[in-house]
Amino acid sequence: MVLSRRASWFLLAVGGWTWLIWPRFLRAIWADDRSWDDGPTSFFLVHAVLIGTSLAIGTAVGWIGWRGVRAGRRRAVAGPDPAPLQRQP
Repeated sequence: MVLSRRASWFLLAVGGWTWLIWPRFLRAIWADDRSWDDGPTSFFLVHAVLIGTSLAIGTAVGWIGWRGVRAGRRRAVAGPDPAPLQRQP
């Protein structure tokens, strides 16, 4: 599958946005009074799982975007693709 340049940059931006927003949210949850009561509360643990999952998904999306951007640069340098091979019956 070939991603367009626009789609690749969009995915890369979404991955970056995820890493910009979620750590700030973690700091806010960490400082919240509902997060600690002789250890982490369920409020904190649920949000920590949410944040961890979002960061993992954002990392994967950003990685796909980065690979698309790199592949687009390689295609631009290499020039147009040769004629595709025909399938043999």
